[in-house]
Amino acid sequence: MALAGKVGIWVRRGGFAVADQGLVSSSNFAVSILLARWLEADQYGAFALVFALFLLLSMLYQCLLLEPMSVFGGGAYRAELKSYLRSLLWIHAAISAAVLLILGAMAGVAELRQDTGGLPGALAGMSFAAPCILLFWLARRGCYLITSPGSAAAGAVLYCVLMIAGFWLAYRANRLSPLAAFLVIGAAALLTGCALLAWLIPSLDPGLPGPTMRATWARHWQYGRWALGGSIASWVPAYVFFPVLGKLSGLASAGELKALMNLAAPLTQVQAAFTMLLLPYAARLRGEGRRRKLARLTRLLTVATMGGCTAYWASVLLLRSSIFQLLYRGKYLGVAQLLPLVAIGSILWGGTFGYATVLRAMERPRLIFQAYGAAAAASLAIGLPAVRMYGLSGAIWGMNVSDATALLLLWIMMRTAARAIGDETGDKG
Repeated sequence: MALAGKVGIWVRRGGFAVADQGLVSSSNFAVSILLARWLEADQYGAFALVFALFLLLSMLYQCLLLEPMSVFGGGAYRAELKSYLRSLLWIHAAISAAVLLILGAMAGVAELRQDTGGLPGALAGMSFAAPCILLFWLARRGCYLITSPGSAAAGAVLYCVLMIAGFWLAYRANRLSPLAAFLVIGAAALLTGCALLAWLIPSLDPGLPGPTMRATWARHWQYGRWALGGSIASWVPAYVFFPVLGKLSGLASAGELKALMNLAAPLTQVQAAFTMLLLPYAARLRGEGRRRKLARLTRLLTVATMGGCTAYWASVLLLRSSIFQLLYRGKYLGVAQLLPLVAIGSILWGGTFGYATVLRAMERPRLIFQAYGAAAAASLAIGLPAVRMYGLSGAIWGMNVSDATALLLLWIMMRTAARAIGDETGDKG
């Protein structure tokens, strides 16, 4: 196939992946805004509290099920994908049962304590919604295993339509509450997840007999425990400076930091979309022993991501006054001069994308954990004194130290891992 044709295919796939991620993220954002407008303050607080609990559960699910699924589904289990997916669905069912029992028990305790503000209902609603949302995520990820991001994007459209329609009907019927909100979200996710699986499973080749549920979970746990550690380590420099800054410089400074970091969020969403698309592909290259092609992919992703981040921030910096006026109605203009510091860290973080993606595909999450752990330690060692001395700008520099350290260490670890993989499998070009 000509180079132009290959580029066109990947541009189309990338567009679908970004659309999929963007639709799901924007629908969740829209729901948060609508509920803030429609619910009483205490009810919205109950929704936010329980949703934060779900985010913690989702981190565990992401690291222990979804990320290994992309790696093993694109590599070790590619020839037995249908059986592998069935094993994952059984694991999902076991996790869902545990979530249902735990959240249901929490809802019962909250009801017995006669908590007000809709907390018991929110917990009860989440006990239904959480397994449904996670099933939807599992089905979306399955579409990427067969390189069909268009199907995932179609599912995202269906999810958005069902959810927004459900919220509108509940609002019009004067039935909106935290319980109703989570029931609507769960129903939309369940219907969409089932629709995607009904399309996905028959389209898979029967292939070879797959691993048992026990074998699948053992392999996922071996990989996922390090992936979870890496996620926690990367969370520290990204979020620890908000409470530190709030305590040392006041909550207004923490708000200013959040306003600045919001402008980096679109890049994070784009990277998340391309991770789902590229991780199975990189895992397949690793499984086929294509060391040179994997190295080219790493270089391409690093250059493209850093170049894209640089272009994005050049536009943002050029238009920052207009952007702050549009987003914040002129608020936070006093800290707009710190945007170049935010841009530096964002570009450095973008540089880690290629190395982290390929190391995951090589089944080396332990190396990522080590790099992010060392980066978090360096960030705290330099950032905490910097916050005391320089306030907001010190916090940003603390984040930037983490990004620079992670990029350097991942580059070193990538070279080491690539040599090891070459020794194990040989090089097929």
